Amino acid sequence: MMSFLLYKLILVVIIFTITLLVAAYSTYAERKVAAFLQDRIGPDRAGPFGILQPLADGLKFIMKEEIIPNVSSRFLFVMGPSIAMMTALMAGVVIPWGDSLMINGNEYPLQITDINIGILYTFGVVSIGVYGIMIGGWASNNKFSLLGAIRASAQMISYEVAMGISIIAFVMMTGTLSFREISSMQAGGVGSDWNFWFVFSQPVGFLIFLVCAFAECNRTPFDLPECETELVGGYHTEYSSMKLGFYLFAEYINMFISSAVISTLYFGGYNFPFMNDLGLSQNAVTLLGTLALFLKIAFFIFFFMWIRWTVPRFRYDQLMNLGWKGLIPLSILNMAVTGLVIILND
Repeated sequence: MMSFLLYKLILVVIIFTITLLVAAYSTYAERKVAAFLQDRIGPDRAGPFGILQPLADGLKFIMKEEIIPNVSSRFLFVMGPSIAMMTALMAGVVIPWGDSLMINGNEYPLQITDINIGILYTFGVVSIGVYGIMIGGWASNNKFSLLGAIRASAQMISYEVAMGISIIAFVMMTGTLSFREISSMQAGGVGSDWNFWFVFSQPVGFLIFLVCAFAECNRTPFDLPECETELVGGYHTEYSSMKLGFYLFAEYINMFISSAVISTLYFGGYNFPFMNDLGLSQNAVTLLGTLALFLKIAFFIFFFMWIRWTVPRFRYDQLMNLGWKGLIPLSILNMAVTGLVIILND
């Protein structure tokens, strides 16, 4: 029991560290991707090829003067970024980062906790995250911050409906809410693992989920809550120092977790083609599966960045029309078709 608890504690520390590192270097990757698409060089001063830029940025946030406006609600002003950061970090505990390792005859899964309502847990934690934005925007006592908070809450509520309905169709097909069981279902057979990925049986649901993930993460073209051209930064206009850093970090952590969820639900998770044909030990295949999962996550993080620097921002009425008149009817239709297919196959 003690060894198992120690293993879980070590796993928590490792995943927490990896999450922060991915979030930090996503800022570096974002600037490099933007520079490449705009025919620039990007950060290249802090270390070789600028690889120490995230550390310089973090040090800058820590060293900056912390300003709390006199007219703000001080307690809520501090609570806002804390909630945003905490919920972002909590969302990854149910994701299986790999299969299981065999150590001294004992099996240790690469997952902090496997609960049978893992998808609901993730949705619930992500939904709480909007309170961090709402509280921060309202507590700032700034009209631009308040407008950004209102936009964020309306946007997240609107797109969570379509995302939830797309997941209902997914659960109708799989019959489970456990991330580990969903990953196991996509293991497939010998030499044909990719055929079992759910993106092939739920392509419309994947597309809806992907678009809603952009909106949930406040990423372009859905970055209306913080668009600089209108709201001077939106809900975090009045923030400085590490409180601003928490908001910015939370966005990149959410992007990382969203990429992990998409990879797990629709692209096989830690499974990869021909993994059963390698003839390697279970531990070796597990580690290769973890590497495969992180490569899939890296691709979707790049996709988030690619879209940001190529697609223009929506107007607010276009954003609402897409959510309520486009994605929600499409998700309902996808759910009905999925149910009909299941009935006919039975």
